[in-house]
Amino acid sequence: MASDDGRGGGGAALARPLPGGAGTQAAAVAAAAMSDQTLGLLLALSSSLFIGASFVIKKRGLRRAGSTGLRAGSGGFSYLREPLWWLGLLTMAAGEVANFAAYAFAPAILVTPLGALSIIISAVLAHYLLAEKLNAFGVVGCLLCMAGSLAIVLHAPQERPISSVLQVWGLAMQPWFLLYVLAALGSTLYLIFAVSPEVQASNILVYVAICSIVGSLSVMSCKALGIALKLTFEGRNQFIYPQTLFFILVVASAVVAQMNYLNKALDLFNTAIVTPIYYVMFTTLTIAASMIMMREEQSATQLLTEASGFVTIVCGTFLLHTTKDVDLPMEAFAQLLVSGSAGSSTSANGLGLGLGGGGARSDNAAEDGLELGSMGTPKAAALRRGPR
Repeated sequence: MASDDGRGGGGAALARPLPGGAGTQAAAVAAAAMSDQTLGLLLALSSSLFIGASFVIKKRGLRRAGSTGLRAGSGGFSYLREPLWWLGLLTMAAGEVANFAAYAFAPAILVTPLGALSIIISAVLAHYLLAEKLNAFGVVGCLLCMAGSLAIVLHAPQERPISSVLQVWGLAMQPWFLLYVLAALGSTLYLIFAVSPEVQASNILVYVAICSIVGSLSVMSCKALGIALKLTFEGRNQFIYPQTLFFILVVASAVVAQMNYLNKALDLFNTAIVTPIYYVMFTTLTIAASMIMMREEQSATQLLTEASGFVTIVCGTFLLHTTKDVDLPMEAFAQLLVSGSAGSSTSANGLGLGLGGGGARSDNAAEDGLELGSMGTPKAAALRRGPR
């Protein structure tokens, strides 16, 4: 590749073809792509950290404001005078900015699933800072989310280099992606106008599906807008193209629609059910839209590993949310494991030394631990009833 600075021998030296020039240039492009993808990964991780921490900071601010004035749940606005709440809001804004920027450097198939890490960070921080204890199921759920995220990070595809927002527009004009957009818009309009209000208010999937479908289109537009900003900061102004303004319009419209219907879903249904279903549907549709539009080349091994990682994250997210009200402390869970492993009399006697008795005492300890931690859980009730 020739230099255009024209400074004597240095330019001539650069102009001379090097042995294996094509391979060297391809390696340089791959290295640049790897660098961008690493930056996108770091931005996605920092976004999860900021967003997860923001929930805890804002809740501490709400508690502090509620102790001196009318609580937000009762219609009060005293939290607006609480600096800690504003700190949480700024932290969330920083996380959303980092998430937006991550789409400019890394593929959506890598960035979107990592949003589950914010759930882990929020749960862990709430355990220590808000005294909202993380039970044994929650710990297992966190570990599953981390394992699934690691599988996706290690096998995510390299994104093709983008040199102009017009290139993104060309990708969006592919027949298969246009077909996806038409199907998405048709499904959304059907769910909004054709489905009766009674069904909308009774079926959790209606509002969540609207949010997820619109969200998949917003992520693709966010990615295009992020790339436009990135190239503009590099000195190649992309806001001279009307396509950039179109992507801004799509992002703004999609965000308003998502907020509207997600609020309706949260108002009508249990948050512990809405959140994991929304995460699964939104992430699935976003990955599908990204694969159709960006057409990243992947091997069968990559696809299977990414799918396995995503399913693992889904399982961890469901476990974390649906069991958050089950009061099973880690101590009682450990006692259950110990009592279950006491198969032989020798091991039972050995464990009895540590628990203050034999196998029967060990079972009683596990039962007592469950009764202390969760008097109303089905497992505790079954243990109290004993075998029929």
